[in-house]
Amino acid sequence: MKLIEPMPHTFKEKIRGILPPEEVELICASTDLRRDGNFGTGWLVVTNKQIVLLSPGDTNGIVRVPVEEIVSARTEPLVGGGRLEIERKADATVVIPYSNSLAEKFSEIARGIEQLRKGEPFLINPQLDRIRCKKCGRLLPEKNGICPACIRRLATLRRIGSYLMPYKWRAILLAVVSLIGTFAELIPPMITRHIVDDVLVLKEGATSSMAERLTLLGLLVLGMVGIRLVRWGAEWPHGWIVSWLGARVTADIRSRLYRQLELLSLQFYDKRQVGAVMSRVTRDAGRLQEFLVDGLPYLVINGLMVIGILGFLFWMNWMLTLFILIPVPLMIAWGVFFWRRMRRYFNKWDQAWSDLMAVVNEALSGIRVVKAFAQEVREMAAFNKRNKKLQRISIRTEINWEIFFATSSLVTSLGIMIVWLFGGLEVMGGDLTLGTLLAFYAYMWLVYGPMEWFGEVNSWMTRAFAGAERIFEVIDTPPEAYNDADAIAMTDIEGRAAFKAVTFGYDKSKPVLHEINLDVAPGEMIGLVGKSGVGKTTMVNLICRFYEVDHGTIEIDGVDIQKIRLEDLRSQIGIVPQEPFLFSGTIAENISYGRPGASFEEIMQAAQAATAHNFIVAKPDGYDTQVGERGGNLSGGEKQRVAIARAILHDPKILILDEATSSVDVETEKQIQEAIAHLTKGRTTFAIAHRLSTLRNADRLLVLEGGRVVETGTHRELMEKKGIFYDLVQLQQQTSEMIAVRE
Repeated sequence: MKLIEPMPHTFKEKIRGILPPEEVELICASTDLRRDGNFGTGWLVVTNKQIVLLSPGDTNGIVRVPVEEIVSARTEPLVGGGRLEIERKADATVVIPYSNSLAEKFSEIARGIEQLRKGEPFLINPQLDRIRCKKCGRLLPEKNGICPACIRRLATLRRIGSYLMPYKWRAILLAVVSLIGTFAELIPPMITRHIVDDVLVLKEGATSSMAERLTLLGLLVLGMVGIRLVRWGAEWPHGWIVSWLGARVTADIRSRLYRQLELLSLQFYDKRQVGAVMSRVTRDAGRLQEFLVDGLPYLVINGLMVIGILGFLFWMNWMLTLFILIPVPLMIAWGVFFWRRMRRYFNKWDQAWSDLMAVVNEALSGIRVVKAFAQEVREMAAFNKRNKKLQRISIRTEINWEIFFATSSLVTSLGIMIVWLFGGLEVMGGDLTLGTLLAFYAYMWLVYGPMEWFGEVNSWMTRAFAGAERIFEVIDTPPEAYNDADAIAMTDIEGRAAFKAVTFGYDKSKPVLHEINLDVAPGEMIGLVGKSGVGKTTMVNLICRFYEVDHGTIEIDGVDIQKIRLEDLRSQIGIVPQEPFLFSGTIAENISYGRPGASFEEIMQAAQAATAHNFIVAKPDGYDTQVGERGGNLSGGEKQRVAIARAILHDPKILILDEATSSVDVETEKQIQEAIAHLTKGRTTFAIAHRLSTLRNADRLLVLEGGRVVETGTHRELMEKKGIFYDLVQLQQQTSEMIAVRE
């Protein structure tokens, strides 16, 4: 996998003169900062033998670093950017600065250089986050997002249309009803023409009597009433079918989207804000439904109507029709120009509204902190600042609306003058009847109306299709391997776990775990010990296969977890996280989440094992007590014990306790430890504990430092060794004593 960017000719010629023919270019990437911090373009070329740096802004400034001279390559984050540091054995460290927009790219570059240095296979990810559109170069609304200006509308429309296939008969009925309604809309001006020419204003030489004229008038009026009834009758099924299809198709797409969101890996969510993902389900799906219900029918019906009207007009008088069409290009051009301008205002309005809601959400979520520090005035000032910004943008938007309508009225008035001028001349000259002129006048408004709103429909369609593309982008993201046909079914594992030279990092250039080797027997309890950030939680995340290892393998019962059916693996792992998450509902429902369909007796037994039963029955509603959003109606210790009960009811073969007693008092912790001691019998257990004394019963302790296992043994053995674990225990005891003295 190579990371090759197109290089300007000046730099390319320089590189050709430096690199020997036998060397293979693996990385060719641009930098955007000079060493003094100013912007400037330079180039970094990595081959299988050396690294060549062409200094930004200076094609003569060349730094060459042989791979065998490299000690390490790493990235360091800085304010507004970062730097790639290539440490050398004999010479000074090479520093390459870059802005934040290139952070991910240089992370992969550092990873690739490290692989070369270690003699490992060169495996980097050339598919980096995109911040600009590849086609037009515009900044994207979000990383890896959809460029609204480059949407493939027909392709998107076809894909949306594919969701209509299950309802094709309703779609066909909608098309028939739309044609009937459109035809009914075209007839009245023609009837008006006959009323004027054949009843009200007789042609020269006509011999119709008054009775005949009255009869014809009655028939024509009845015909118009009938046409209106047909139109009214078509609108009912049209509105019902459009609403039904729009809601149904949107619901299907939303359902497919949510299903995909549930199946995506944690790595997908690590790169995205939850609010941005939720907007796919809410805002984008809502815009799509709005377009399907209102926009698409408007576009289809008015498109058919304009075609039909132009046919009638050319049939009646082709020359006057051409005169009427003179303002149409002006209206279309003005509409396109206006809505391009308005798109910027809409984007600014959306952003201002999002900023305002973000302030409200943050302030209300942290209302306790706001009041605790008496910062109400500060929060109100922050709200008012963003509220005024939204106000200014809203005023500008409304002013532009008024300009649009005023200009549109001016252009359409030009068409009215043309009709009366040229049409009037033809009527006076006897080349056109008055009825035909009035029909022209009526048809003119039916043509000008859709043309006037062409720009809005175009913008409307753009926003809806952009939302649809963002939805399809998520749907097309490869999910976790739930449906891997080659996966091995393991419905009853023993619980043997093994780490074999496992290396992993969330940022691939900065591994959190280095060469971890561990063999755990079935039923063994392993305690993971170390300071924050050494990789304890990362290890258990890898066991659950929330992430894939970068190097090495993790095996369960001797089988690589990447080859085990994902559902079988996770269904036999129970986890109590450091910050327990409870769903809105009752305590019983949250405990039974570990095993849907469990009886009340089983739920109660699990609660008793987690020492949660007593506090539950002490509540007025007992097990039917509502926990509130995220368990807000329970204390931290109560939530923790409900989470433990949930894991107990799950009855896993592998149990993971990530700071499972971090939110309980000493007395409750003692009770939970007794429950855990009973629970862990016959189960492979990985336990992370804040209080090191709680790991006395572990069969083995692993002490991690810098992502590596530095000590291993029982609690007693490590204390006798007086190494890193001993120092951690002593430090914790001293801290506890100091706190006790202060109290």
